[in-house]
Amino acid sequence: MESLSVKKSSGLRDFWGLVLFLFLVLVGTLLINTFIFRSFNVLGPSMEPTLYTGDRLIVNRVPVTWSMLKFEPYVPERGEVIVFRNPRYTPGTEDEYIVKRVIAFEGERVTVRNGVMTVYNGANPAGFVVDETFDDPPGSPTSGDVDTVVSEGTIFVAGDHREDEYSYDSRNGLGLIPLYDIIGPVGIRIFPFTAIRLF
Repeated sequence: MESLSVKKSSGLRDFWGLVLFLFLVLVGTLLINTFIFRSFNVLGPSMEPTLYTGDRLIVNRVPVTWSMLKFEPYVPERGEVIVFRNPRYTPGTEDEYIVKRVIAFEGERVTVRNGVMTVYNGANPAGFVVDETFDDPPGSPTSGDVDTVVSEGTIFVAGDHREDEYSYDSRNGLGLIPLYDIIGPVGIRIFPFTAIRLF
């Protein structure tokens, strides 16, 4: 009789141990996704030739988390490739999260003329061609006719495939991106395995 009750008790402990383990795994996964990193798949040609449909990205959440702990908005660096929540997202569509390149910050003026994107600010009142500042500049000319000033608390973003309507971005309908919608900078492309790279 005694051995039966010992087995029962042991089985119950194993059950609750498994429940606790699964709970801790779930909590750990949520914490990692919220504060450390998240994974996203690229869909569409807007970031070619930098990124292609099917690329799997790991987004670094640590800088965003650090900014939150300091009660400051996270501001990425110019030229960084970031993922953000689409400010125009409607449930049922595919574009809840978008990947683009950071072009300009609040107070800066952005123009697109004759296929060239220029940024004007206090340090560069005559303007500078933003693509010339990137390590991996876009391969296509920039379509559109733009002349806008970036408003407070937002950034101007663009895809790397800017010819015609390949990239839906701040030039042509997406608008400026609020800083609070930024998920974080892309840290690494982990798939395809033949094209793994750091950003």
